[in-house]
Amino acid sequence: MLGRSRRLRHRPAPPLPSPPALPLCPSLPVAPAARCQFCACATATWPAASRSRSLAARSLPRSPARPGPNDAPLGEHDFRGQGVRAQRFRFSEEPGPGADGAVLEVHVPQVLHLQYGMYVWPCAVVLAQYLWFHRRSLPGKAILEIGAGVSLPGILAAKCGAQVILSDSSELPHCLEVCRQSCQMNNLPHLQVVGLTWGHVSWDLLALPPQDIILASDVFFEPEDFEDILATIYFLMHKNPKVQLWSTYQVRSADWSLEALLYKWDMKCVHIPLESFDADKEDIAESTLPGRHTVEMLVISFAKDSL
Repeated sequence: MLGRSRRLRHRPAPPLPSPPALPLCPSLPVAPAARCQFCACATATWPAASRSRSLAARSLPRSPARPGPNDAPLGEHDFRGQGVRAQRFRFSEEPGPGADGAVLEVHVPQVLHLQYGMYVWPCAVVLAQYLWFHRRSLPGKAILEIGAGVSLPGILAAKCGAQVILSDSSELPHCLEVCRQSCQMNNLPHLQVVGLTWGHVSWDLLALPPQDIILASDVFFEPEDFEDILATIYFLMHKNPKVQLWSTYQVRSADWSLEALLYKWDMKCVHIPLESFDADKEDIAESTLPGRHTVEMLVISFAKDSL
């Protein structure tokens, strides 16, 4: 569900800050617990859950959300000649001791378009579920979603009381427009939408206030973008060294890894088991996603700060 951006070779931009200097013979730190293949991060430990299934054990080719009973055609809201459908995601909590049975609905546009960010991908629903699970900690938090596209996680965070800014590539105006359309569908016209291109310095990037949480759903899609993304995160971390990147990614290749780049940019990563936030299932929020896709949840922060 993301707008992917690539650096335009004919439009050079001022460089982001250089990473900390590496020792002559760097030795990657060894995590004290099980290590994630993608980033070699430690895996957080949690009490046993009633469902022990993991989506990491199953993988099919990725696909956007399919039309279902919660979809509705928008007709007059057709986007630049493309057919638009509004899909509902209904997040709920089972009533019980310590649980009030809360329910929250989010509606997002689904646009049949070549741009990635015009429809919902499996990782977005998992990240939104993580936010829903931690919704009581969100009111008042400053949250930026990068590569937002249809913005399911960011919209949910805003509905839970966070101060949210949505962003996508400044080079993909269609994706920025679909961000605004998501805001309109959910009666959140006040949300700020900005164009941020990974690895580029812009006035919008410089003007961003310090953030508490950065959301990134499936941004680690093109390996050539990995360092541009972390360079942008590194810049934002200097505005608030305690900011955390909450990110979901879909496993597509055993050869792709963030380990060396995280070490280079002085960051650390913790893997969050899906069962710890009720995301170890194929149908979250009354949708058909994430299906049987391999999705992982990560929390990334400065290496010198504890999570």
